[in-house]
Amino acid sequence: MFAEYKNTLRKMRGTIIGWSISLFLYDWMMSSFYKSIGELADQMNTLLSSYPKELMAFFPIEEFGSPVGYIDTYFSSYMTIIIGIFAVGACAKLLVGDEENGILDLLIAHPISRTKFFWGRFLAFLSATVLILIVSWLGWLIPAESAGFELSAFDFLLIMFPLLGVLIFFGSVALFLSMVMPAARLASGLAGALLVGNFLLIGMSNLNEGLKPVFEKTPLYFYQGAKIINDPNWGWFFGLLGVSLVIVLLAWITFQKRDIRVGGEAGWQINLPFVKKSAN
Repeated sequence: MFAEYKNTLRKMRGTIIGWSISLFLYDWMMSSFYKSIGELADQMNTLLSSYPKELMAFFPIEEFGSPVGYIDTYFSSYMTIIIGIFAVGACAKLLVGDEENGILDLLIAHPISRTKFFWGRFLAFLSATVLILIVSWLGWLIPAESAGFELSAFDFLLIMFPLLGVLIFFGSVALFLSMVMPAARLASGLAGALLVGNFLLIGMSNLNEGLKPVFEKTPLYFYQGAKIINDPNWGWFFGLLGVSLVIVLLAWITFQKRDIRVGGEAGWQINLPFVKKSAN
């Protein structure tokens, strides 16, 4: 399992480096801007208050001039979507990508169980995600003192935990969908649509009270972002990890039982009454 873990991380190194550098530069830039933007907080709040409420419903601007409000506005509020692209895409292709390329059957033929193969790859995804978020944390932390942030290194680290929980959850969903859908692209597309839909529901529920009961049943309802600094909700975080674990276990069980095709896309791996299952 450790050999597969190392091999998967090695194959993901380009993705890890690319995402890490991009987030580090963005975080450094936004952290450096804090002092100048903070001095104009009143003017910025006046300007933002003139924007249509339909637009502002999607972005937290209540405490724009504070460190927590600033980070929430420029990082936490939409990084679930941006870094979610990595999580969903990586997990959708984590196993099925090699299957569609016609090499998974050859890899499974080696003296390694499917269980070790599965968990080695999934743990590599978790490590890649954590590494990217650590670099992002450094992007905020390094210029923080000169930028005037009155936050500790631990405060900046806390901000990454809600984001980590969301990435693991939707990555797990993409992994499970890749086990039961005909192609990795479909699994990635559906998981991505669920993530984007949940994000849009945040703003829509602020505009339509009737949608709040629906939003309250979604993963992002308890997402705290930078607000975790002031009032941590660890029950939500560990609860989301627990649900993610259940989804990953379902993906693992499905991977144990499914036939491995020699290449290309396939039919549905579950019996649906309205979908004809194609032969592998």
